[in-house]
Amino acid sequence: LTFSCSRAKDVTMPAKLPVSFFSARSPVVDLFRGQLDYAEQLRQGSEIVLYFFYAPWCGQSIAAREEIERVASRLSDQVLFVAINCWWNQGKCRKQKHFFYFPVIHLYHRSFGPIEYKGPMSAVYIEKFVRRVMTPLLYISSRSKLLDFLSNYEPGVVGYFEFNASPQPPGYLTFFTSALHSLKKDSLGPIRFGVITDRRVAQELALERSGSVYLHRHANTSLIYPKDIMNYTAENICKWALENREMLIRWLRPHGGKSLLLNNELKKGPALLIFIPYNPLEEIHPLLDEITKVALEYHKCNKSQAAEPDLQHLGDTDSPAFDSSVPDAHVEVSEPLSISTYPCCNTVVLPQWHSISRTHNVCELCVNQTLGVKPNKVHVPHCNFLEIEAALDSFYLQEHTFFQVISNTIECSNFLSFYSPFSYYTACCRTVNRHFLSFISSEKTIFQTPKVAFSSHGKKDNTQFSIPHIEDRNCFIPDLNISSMNITGLSCRTNKTLNLYLLDSNLFWIYAERLGASRSTHLKEFAAIVDMKEEVHYVLDQNQSLVGPTLENFIKNFSVLYSPLKRHLVDDPSARFPEQRVITEVTTHTFQEAVFSSGKNVLLLYYAQWCGFCASLNHIFIQLARLLPPDNFTVARIDVTRNDLPWEFMTDRLPTILFFPHQRKEQSVKFPEDFSVNLPNLLKFILHHSSLSASEPCTKECRHKESVLQQGHISHLEREIQKLRSEISALHQAHDQLEAQLSEARREEQRLQQQKHTLEKQHKTLQLHSEQLQATYDQKNQELLEMAEKLQELADASENLLKENALLRILVASREGKLQSRDELKESLQSEQTLSEDNDISPSAATAMLEERRTDNTDTIETEHSSGNRTE
Repeated sequence: LTFSCSRAKDVTMPAKLPVSFFSARSPVVDLFRGQLDYAEQLRQGSEIVLYFFYAPWCGQSIAAREEIERVASRLSDQVLFVAINCWWNQGKCRKQKHFFYFPVIHLYHRSFGPIEYKGPMSAVYIEKFVRRVMTPLLYISSRSKLLDFLSNYEPGVVGYFEFNASPQPPGYLTFFTSALHSLKKDSLGPIRFGVITDRRVAQELALERSGSVYLHRHANTSLIYPKDIMNYTAENICKWALENREMLIRWLRPHGGKSLLLNNELKKGPALLIFIPYNPLEEIHPLLDEITKVALEYHKCNKSQAAEPDLQHLGDTDSPAFDSSVPDAHVEVSEPLSISTYPCCNTVVLPQWHSISRTHNVCELCVNQTLGVKPNKVHVPHCNFLEIEAALDSFYLQEHTFFQVISNTIECSNFLSFYSPFSYYTACCRTVNRHFLSFISSEKTIFQTPKVAFSSHGKKDNTQFSIPHIEDRNCFIPDLNISSMNITGLSCRTNKTLNLYLLDSNLFWIYAERLGASRSTHLKEFAAIVDMKEEVHYVLDQNQSLVGPTLENFIKNFSVLYSPLKRHLVDDPSARFPEQRVITEVTTHTFQEAVFSSGKNVLLLYYAQWCGFCASLNHIFIQLARLLPPDNFTVARIDVTRNDLPWEFMTDRLPTILFFPHQRKEQSVKFPEDFSVNLPNLLKFILHHSSLSASEPCTKECRHKESVLQQGHISHLEREIQKLRSEISALHQAHDQLEAQLSEARREEQRLQQQKHTLEKQHKTLQLHSEQLQATYDQKNQELLEMAEKLQELADASENLLKENALLRILVASREGKLQSRDELKESLQSEQTLSEDNDISPSAATAMLEERRTDNTDTIETEHSSGNRTE
């Protein structure tokens, strides 16, 4: 027996027919079945065409649909908008096009294209790009327009063509096409193309021959297209412009997906990221113009000074301390100091003496060179980098002598160099209140500080403790040398050149928040410097307005050798308000307080959310926290993926356990990696390292040092308490003033309320009067209408009377005629009788004549009666 088996056929459900993606009232032509051939037919009859390729299921396509409709509603009379469903498998678009993402926007300028748009799917950006494709060349008709064109931060290419000989001079279409090629190759950072037709305007750029092409550059020499070397084609002009353009400021527009855009740009070096709200359709951008001006000055190397810029002086008079022949002499000056004559100086901001202190000691460190036994200054045109670095190293070694006591007078100390007997260093320091350390501080404000003696290098130090050197960002003092540094050409005079980038805060504010911008701010302006090589970034204080001088100071403070900017550390916002837990959650902002200032032994666990082994240790640390006394021990953890840590506490392995013993927090101990992490090992580790302080007996000298240290702390705290009391009294005075102002404001409010009630009453009265006037007006209007009707009736009656009067006149005239005829008849009869008597006429004839006349009279009377009846 033979069995034949056949496999069952696969049963597939056909895809549903696509439906319209855009509404029927939309100005966009929706080819939802992917009719690419019909789209090509539509394109043949239009000058500018936009293709919107979409997939109906794509979220980005759905979101961009409304933006496309907005642009189409504004430009539908000039541009043909065609939407094509490129996902339906039966459509020609799906068969011929192979897109890796949706949506895709292509533009065509007549036969040129496609020009793909790769910018943000926002209506204003799409419209701006469409308008650039519509008019790729800007007509420059005057010198003022030429200056506006060249002052723009975007690269500019200018072509000169004479339109006198023919409608299209030679090379014009090539130049026009090169502008379209520029948009096609780089739609995000396009080059602006302009055309000049006036010879006088072209002479401003030294363009003499028609067809010349000029590339304008701000920081470098501008170029003219070399026709004798390169063929005059659209591709060559576009390639030449793209290769030789300068990008002082570049826009970054991440598309939202996986991209290496930011990584590739930040790898180039330190970057200044500026977030500003930007509308590309607006013609005036004051903030962008101000940023552009700063960028032009920063990159203007050909006009920078030959030597380093003059240093900022702290006053107007020179100090004699710099002419001292004794290097170790300590001189105190009562007048403001001026060190503008010294070419090699650097400003140093010393740390706070105590964490609660509000003051800093600011020192101006200068290198003085002498020859022979008697010091004589030798002026040098340049500042040696090695010299200033050696001076700073020597200064930091003697740093503890400059921050112990507060002084409001400038004191200078000279100390010899370790490398040369003919040079010494001068450090002039004074105390500055931290409250006034800002960009807007003035000279008079800065120098209003308490008068206390200040220790010099020549005196012996009485304290043994040391404070690590830190740079505080609040040292932005306009009276120091940083503010006097000229920003012109600074990019060529420093090893920390910044690349400037702009981002639209309306679209990419999430990046600013990740860098440290406030989430609650209404004004979305933010600036940050990111240095990937040093793994740090600095944030411009958002309390300061983002203007040109602020950016200049931000750039200058970053560019100095020892930058006074404070590194910004990102913390976990979810743990900013800690709950009552067994294990303390530490963030960047609470690290100092929870670990160093707690006064307890701290066991800190470094973990990450993705670390599975870290999560398995939670129950061990919970048990450990319950066993240890909370008054002496703290068990904490920190998420290293959400919080930035100082470099000395960073780790490359998770989990990592550090123990910070009490009174020796700087001597942290790492849990051995070869030990298993369990409760007994952790307890042994903690008890071993926390018992060292008890096993070491304190000597008499140690007790003396501790007493001196405690006495110093007590005196310092007393001074701080006195300052706080004065501040409290000042606050009370301000509170009283505010209360007085509030009471005055309340009285003013009551007065305004009374005025408001009075005005309301007057308004009601006027409104009632208005209603009465309106009623009177309506009544009078009705009476006028009635009188008009009566007058019309009188006019009609008078017209009828006139007609009757005319008829009566006619009737009276006819009656008079009849009466006259009667009289004549009587006279004739009398005359006939007389004649008959005379001539003896026969009676019969006379009787006949009389009857005839009576008949005539009777007819006349009847006619008159009938006329009278008709008249009535």
